[in-house]
Amino acid sequence: MLCVTAVTRHAVLADDEEYFAEERGHWSLLPRGRTDLPVPTRPVDERWIRSFVDAHVVAELRRAGLQPAAEAERRVLIRRLTFQVTGMPPTPREVDDFVNDPAPDAYERLVDRLLASPHYGEKWGQHWLDVVRYAESEGFEYDRHRPGAWRFRDYVIRSLNDDKPYDRFVEEQLAGDELRPDDREALVAAGFHRLGPVRRNAGNAVVAFSRNEVLTERTNAIGTAFLGLTVGCARCHDHMFDPIRQADYYRLQAFLAAGFEVNLEIADDERKAAWARQQQAFDEEVEQIKAQLKEAQGRREERLMEQLKALQLRAPRPLPTISTVRNDDEQRTPVYLLERGDPDRRGQRLGMRVLGVLLPEGTACLPESTANPRSQLAQWITSRDHPLTARVIVNRLWQYHFGTGLVATANDFGVNGEEPSHPELLDELANRLVDAGWQLKPIHRLILLSSTYRQASRAAARVAATKIDPDNRLLWQYPSRRLTAEEVRDAMLAVAGELNLEAGGPSVMVPVDQELIDLLYKPSQWAVTADRTEHQRRSVYLVAKRNLRLPLLEVFDQPDLQTSCARRESTTHAAQSLELLNGQLSNRLAEAFAHRLRTLAGPEPGRIVDRAFLLAAGRPPTPRERAISCRFVETEPLREFALAMFNLNAFLYIE
Repeated sequence: MLCVTAVTRHAVLADDEEYFAEERGHWSLLPRGRTDLPVPTRPVDERWIRSFVDAHVVAELRRAGLQPAAEAERRVLIRRLTFQVTGMPPTPREVDDFVNDPAPDAYERLVDRLLASPHYGEKWGQHWLDVVRYAESEGFEYDRHRPGAWRFRDYVIRSLNDDKPYDRFVEEQLAGDELRPDDREALVAAGFHRLGPVRRNAGNAVVAFSRNEVLTERTNAIGTAFLGLTVGCARCHDHMFDPIRQADYYRLQAFLAAGFEVNLEIADDERKAAWARQQQAFDEEVEQIKAQLKEAQGRREERLMEQLKALQLRAPRPLPTISTVRNDDEQRTPVYLLERGDPDRRGQRLGMRVLGVLLPEGTACLPESTANPRSQLAQWITSRDHPLTARVIVNRLWQYHFGTGLVATANDFGVNGEEPSHPELLDELANRLVDAGWQLKPIHRLILLSSTYRQASRAAARVAATKIDPDNRLLWQYPSRRLTAEEVRDAMLAVAGELNLEAGGPSVMVPVDQELIDLLYKPSQWAVTADRTEHQRRSVYLVAKRNLRLPLLEVFDQPDLQTSCARRESTTHAAQSLELLNGQLSNRLAEAFAHRLRTLAGPEPGRIVDRAFLLAAGRPPTPRERAISCRFVETEPLREFALAMFNLNAFLYIE
């Protein structure tokens, strides 16, 4: 069990390593606190406070001489809420129903409806996939596809929709194969360990250098995703900032030393045999063409190359597969303290132990024979008293609702990270999470129902407030934001009436420029999904390939899928406008949007403009917008007007 040693003035000894009082006293390593609610000092604050969230926020605002913004109007709130919870825009009918609902609990019912939507898991699943560096290919030069990797994506979406307790969610990803070795869901979850990039070294994944890279990547991912610590900085030497010794790093890595990748085919013997025959015939045909290529020249060589490319596109599809890990104690990788992280410069051999700074004095390593080692690690991480786990996940929830977490560095709760803006609020949210059985939806609900969340994004005293708190860390207004890459694409599809809401299943490959495909190790790695209706699926269901990202998603700051993404950047540059104005997808969807407007609104320009703004911006146009738009529609093709709507701030931003 976890035990955090109390702060003292003397050093304590843990297995021949010293952890000083100031190291053990860092705020994120101390037990979570429980404090009384701040007492409001003004009657107006009492009326504004809806929960402990608001009590803590308004107390900090008053200390800084600030006041919260007024509540946003209903049209703004429903658009904000719908995008934040489901990743898609509300329909005009949904907006009207909410705006005209006189019931005092209209907002609460809206929150509950959205949290119960199956689209909640699709939106918040993408957040988690960012954190755990999800991709379906291995990266580096080969970028080999991992069959069945999409099952992990569906597992995440399903788990969030079911509000699976977060501690169980973590345990399944760290050790699902140990906990329930015959359960497909648990095996898929353990695919967490397969999500990182893998250097194949000409196909050999067992050589010492490759194995060391794999264990290093998995250890680093556990530190950032679940603990919010940059443990990877201790790979080559003691951490420069945090109390993580180099020996700590390799002891943590030792929990993973028996786990090896495995692809479990979900098929009976007859189906496996049939597939093997198909694969053999395919391989023989490939070898025949390669043999001819050795002697061919000129036009014949070109024809054979084209023939080979066409053949590769017809390769037998892999059998249904679970991409996971399994323990092999006989092949367990011995873990040593590596000088400068070099696998050829081995020091002392080390056993399994969690971070020493969070252990009592003299805690020994677990014996190598310990059964289910990753389960032991998972139990430590999900302990009720662990100072980091609950804080890290509620901070992530806060960040995705407000743009910045209570701790601004979501993957770094260490000395070099930011300190919390509202430490008591962070601990109270973490305590509520643990006390309520680790379920995330109640925490969402607490945040979304708060007056803090309902604030307008344009405070009356904005100029003065900016001078005192330029980054809005105290939340004197709601921070507006641009849509994420996936939200931009999904919103364009939704507004155009083209969005296919089918959920789950194998990932979709959409058409891309041939120049991008030619850059791949093998062009056959990008086989466009034959069913065109699949191309309109939500972005979370598009294939996540490391060496080829869709231009629209890439320019709008989709992560590169190489490492854990704690928080997406939101850049503004010319390539975004060029993609929205000239991109194949935006122009095709503009045509579809124009057709939809003609069908819904008829030929009258005013009705077309009104309908376009309701669909794209969730509100009617202002008088000036209406006048300008009507003149444009009267003189230019409707498709051009539809394309312009995709480029409006009212479409691309939520406030």
